[in-house]
Amino acid sequence: MRLWIVLGAASAFLSVAAGAFGAHALKARLSADLLTIFETGARYHMYHSLGLIAVGLVAQARPSPLLSGAGWAMLAGIVLFSGSLYALALTGVRVLGAITPLGGLGFLVGWALLAMGAWRQGS
Repeated sequence: MRLWIVLGAASAFLSVAAGAFGAHALKARLSADLLTIFETGARYHMYHSLGLIAVGLVAQARPSPLLSGAGWAMLAGIVLFSGSLYALALTGVRVLGAITPLGGLGFLVGWALLAMGAWRQGS
């Protein structure tokens, strides 16, 4: 579906912006460990933005609830995983790291649903 391609492209745009912000504006302001956390958020943000685009491309052939679920799970993963890492790095509030695994779970569910949805398209 076109929705996932558009959301993936917009999300990729934001991940590039976040990466540039981290590399240029935050480099002198954050400690090395917080900068690494921010960069991890940006990296996974991009990986899963590309995952959203993949969901959209696969769904164009034959939309399915599995593929829609994959998109929503990846989007939730981006918000929870990358968002919590961005917030942790910018605020230094370590308790925000407790949210990160929920985003990781969203990523895992998204990839599993994408695999199942793509597999079922072959039948």
